Parts: sequence; structure tokens; C-alpha cells
Amino acid sequence: MDEIAAYYELDREHDRLTRGLGVVEFGRTLELLGRVLPPAPAVVLDVGGGTGIYARELLNAGYTVHLLDAMPGHVARVQADPSLAALASVTLGDARTLPFAEASADAVLLMGPLYHLTRPGDRLAALAEARRVLRPGGRLVVTVIPRSAAICGDFTRGLPAEAYFRPIREAAYTCGEYLNPDHRAGYFTTAYFHHPDELEAELAAVGFGDVTLYALEGPAGLLRDPEEVMRDPERREGLFAALRLLECDRALLGISAHLLAVGQG
Repeated sequence: MDEIAAYYELDREHDRLTRGLGVVEFGRTLELLGRVLPPAPAVVLDVGGGTGIYARELLNAGYTVHLLDAMPGHVARVQADPSLAALASVTLGDARTLPFAEASADAVLLMGPLYHLTRPGDRLAALAEARRVLRPGGRLVVTVIPRSAAICGDFTRGLPAEAYFRPIREAAYTCGEYLNPDHRAGYFTTAYFHHPDELEAELAAVGFGDVTLYALEGPAGLLRDPEEVMRDPERREGLFAALRLLECDRALLGISAHLLAVGQG
């Protein structure tokens, strides 16, 4: 986990969703949360909440939010942010061993931790912990990176550093393991990429039912300038209408940079 911690110590996460395709990811995630979360003032555990970008929106919507993250820098940034002062708690912790009571939450967000749990047992432990702390009928919202994301992302960049990245993207697609052996800037850190069927199987294995998979960005990764589209209200609505239409099309799930799954405890 040292290389993962070193990656996040570069403090890239706090503004990742304000640029490039991240603005589509952010907008679509908020839209889907508005559709699948129980109404405020429900209790939401934001596990792997980073620097609080979603927690802030949930607080503003009237939710009771607890934030937990494994990175000390993220926790320090959250604790110093006055816009997050209303958080019910801020904890440095591990998604596999949550410091919350059984059946204490109406919803759990795992929007990041599964990326970096490369062992199946660790992913199942995190999902089981989420189910433990959920009240009966509570909602789990989890995001993952699909196996084809490395290929799609590299193609949109014009296949730079082909000799270096080709084995990385092929390994990510064939076995799910993403490694950046030279820790090159501009590439991700050690991670696990899911096949949609695999994600459904992991959720079912720990008892989540009524699972629905959504493509977050869908084919928006094909846009030359996502930020320009998102700044234009008419084009933004056109983009989101198209993404809503395609969001559950299983034939297209893999083209999305992220998948969001919703399950019921």
C-alpha cells in the first residue's frame, strides 16, 4: 500500500473532479445519488470519502454524514475545511474494519476503496463491513473502474508511451490488476479494475440484493473537451439525457471510465 499512499500524498484528489472527464463523473454521481439514496436527513457513511467533495454536497442537502478515509492528508484537509464542519465525524480508518456500530447507517458510500483492494478477500471484507453497518433495507453505493477503462483512456490520449503502457492496459483488462511499475506521472497507481459480472458476484457474495449497475460517464470519454460541454447548459443536458438512456445498457457498461453499483442490504 506504500505506493498508493505516495500517489495520494501528491494531493491530486481534491480537485480531480473539477477538470476533464472528472466534471462529468461528478455531475453524474450527484445525479444518481439523488435518485438512489434515501431522503435526508438519513445517516450516510462516506467510506473512502477523500477530501469531502461528495460529503459537502450531502451535508448541503440535509444528510447526516460521517466521513472515513485511509489517507492522513485527506483527513487533515477535511478537518481544516470550514465547509465540512457539520460532518458528524471524520475518521482516519480502513474500509475493511469500520468503527461504526452494526445497523447504524441508512446508506454507505464506497466510492473509491474497492479500486485499491487488489485481493478478493479484502474487497469482500470491505463489502461485508458495509453490509454490517447498514440498517435493514439500507443502500450501498459503490464505484469501481471497469477493466477496459485503461484501454479506453489510453486511446483518447493517442496511445502515448506505447511500449510502457501497452502491458499495463492489457494486464488490467485480462486479470484486473493495474500496476504503474515506474510510478510515472500521468498514470494511476496500484489498483484493481472490475468486470461488471465480477462486481455483481462480489456484492451477492456478502448478501446484497437488488443490485443495479450504472455507467457513470458512459461514452462521454469520447468527448474532446468535456469541460466545454458541461459549461453549456443545453449541451450539458443533451449529454446527460444520452447518458441516462445508456446507463444500464450492459453492452456498453465497459466503455465507461467508472461504474456505479447500488445494492440493498
